[in-house]
Amino acid sequence: MSVAFGPDELRFRDEVRAFLDAHLSAELRRGAALTPGVFAEPDIARPWQAILEARGWLVYHWPVSAGGPGWSRVKRWIFEKECAEAGAPVLPGMGLKLVGPVLYSFGDEAQKAEHLPRLRSGEDFWAQGFSEPGSGSDLASLRTKAVRDGDDYVVTGQKIWTTQAQHANRLFALVRTDPDAKPQAGISFLLIDMASPGVAVRPILSASGDHELNEVFLDGVRVPVANRVGEEGQGWTIAKFLLENERGGSSFGPGLVADLRRLIEATGPLQGELATRAVRLSLEASALEMTELRTAIELDAGGPPARRSLITKLVASEIRQGIDELAVDAFGPAGLQLPVERPFYGSDMPPPIGPQAAQPAAARYLNSRAWTIFGGTSEIQLTLIAKAAVGL
Repeated sequence: MSVAFGPDELRFRDEVRAFLDAHLSAELRRGAALTPGVFAEPDIARPWQAILEARGWLVYHWPVSAGGPGWSRVKRWIFEKECAEAGAPVLPGMGLKLVGPVLYSFGDEAQKAEHLPRLRSGEDFWAQGFSEPGSGSDLASLRTKAVRDGDDYVVTGQKIWTTQAQHANRLFALVRTDPDAKPQAGISFLLIDMASPGVAVRPILSASGDHELNEVFLDGVRVPVANRVGEEGQGWTIAKFLLENERGGSSFGPGLVADLRRLIEATGPLQGELATRAVRLSLEASALEMTELRTAIELDAGGPPARRSLITKLVASEIRQGIDELAVDAFGPAGLQLPVERPFYGSDMPPPIGPQAAQPAAARYLNSRAWTIFGGTSEIQLTLIAKAAVGL
């Protein structure tokens, strides 16, 4: 099949490039380049979010009915490709790509009116309360309970691995509202104000020293019934919809291709075994990129999601880890530095050893170990592929 862009898509690509050249400042590019985690920190993310919102491109993946620009899937791919090549910050997806689509798909009119504008303006910063100790890949076994008390639910339990909860003022959470129902049938979806009495956040420092994850404790937290999205017991259906967005809501390939290119630019030409690894990763990342574009073209043509789309998260996780491992090896001793100061773009950071790009290399290598765990472990991905694509 042909993947050549037509005149309209080429004009759109040029429009995106001109916009990025004009509005993506050197400060934002540097902040993104020195971010060792998955998402940009608020001091980098919020300015970029405001710029995109002013242009009408923040919620580019939302339908027109929800306030999006109505782009085709190919245009979304082009936008993500150009942002990756330009080095734009990766915005936290918990609000924009996860709870936002849930709200405009399942929320009532009052919930949409209250939450969607604040999400887009940046007034509300959302965290995801799904995983619990002992309930990660087996999410249906979650134990956080919500007991109805008049017009409120009283929520008690614990969430874990909650990304950027230290910055959040809102939490969307799966809770068990019917302990006697089958596991999936007794779950509901709640929106929780993080300022409510009984909410406590405790940091989890990663092996790299980064604070991106947290534990969230809910001790008798009162949540209005009006903050339940969908019907009671509909939480599992909503969660499956949300997880599909988490695992396949964006293209992975463009970012991987761009990161590998920047790595080679920073290290200079690689030799021997390092060069072989770089070539292999380049081929794999480019193949993934084209696979995602091919799928976007087919979906725009009205076709069903191809079975090949099931592999993207699994393959992307392995390429991500491969690039970060290559970076540590290619930078040599400079790639092993692991300053305790954060953020790496901060004014109090020690000077880098070697190239600036080497400074976050060790942290990225350690943090990317989680890629084969979050969003569904590789084992879960393989099971999905076996069932849906192979028919096992």
